[in-house]
Amino acid sequence: MSNDSGREPLTMYMTGGPVTVPSTIRGVREALPESERAEFTAEIENVSADELQMTLMRWVMRIPTPHDEAEEALAERLAAGDLTGVTFADELGDDEYRSAP
Repeated sequence: MSNDSGREPLTMYMTGGPVTVPSTIRGVREALPESERAEFTAEIENVSADELQMTLMRWVMRIPTPHDEAEEALAERLAAGDLTGVTFADELGDDEYRSAP
């Protein structure tokens, strides 16, 4: 992640734990994959002020973040097509779905 112009990064608390993200538009742009930066710039420069914060947060959610070892192993297993232990929503009843972890 870039130095974000010397500003302190933000910490967002996600399901998997805290995630540190840039705190400026420039920092967000630099943290995005290069292939997404032009699209980000075009959108962020043209969004209305009342939508700026939500638009920025939507893009922040697209910044690649490192996984811990267990999460990385799970992601690799799923990407390889091994769905062992995966429960699909349509396999659950309404009560089970609402209480599923």
